[in-house]
Amino acid sequence: MKLENILLGVLLRHPGTGYDLKKFLDGSGRFLRSNTTMSQVYRSLGSMEKHGWVGHSVDPRPGARDAKTYRVTDAGAAVFLDWLTGPYDPPTRFQDPELTVRLSFAGFMSAEQLLRILDVELQTRQAEIARYRNRDRRTPKDPTIPFDDELSAAVGERLHLMGAGAADAHVAALVELRRDLLDGRLSSRSPTIPPATPSPEGSR
Repeated sequence: MKLENILLGVLLRHPGTGYDLKKFLDGSGRFLRSNTTMSQVYRSLGSMEKHGWVGHSVDPRPGARDAKTYRVTDAGAAVFLDWLTGPYDPPTRFQDPELTVRLSFAGFMSAEQLLRILDVELQTRQAEIARYRNRDRRTPKDPTIPFDDELSAAVGERLHLMGAGAADAHVAALVELRRDLLDGRLSSRSPTIPPATPSPEGSR
């Protein structure tokens, strides 16, 4: 997932300046991407403008530097929607922000499109849970410096339990979101896909 996808989505909701985009990424969009710098935002805006995805107007500010307000073009909107509603390939780690970013722009999708993404994510995570929950997590050890095997094993088990709980919570939350979407509690545009709600089993 590219920074440009996020910036296009934000600008499609409301035109803004580079500063507005950075403020979003530092605030309400904080968990969509890690540590985005102002230079990365402006570099992406420059690239997007060269591709014809955005254009800008200059807002004069007496006594201060003029501000560039960016707006998404028809070509940029098409690029964004192709990504947003296109095939979703879940990353290896469910904590990666790809799904969260797509869901944060759900207003640009139909209920059916959103449901398809949820179903792919649920099927993927449930298959991972079934395959890896009870995997052999032992690793060979022959340390060349002092190593506390007991501490390592205890912390490793704790991390496994934490990951399992997080995976279970992730699946349960998506099942609930899917159910509410099918029941029409999230939008007036209820999906017409038959409600074959999956049930979570186990965890990672």
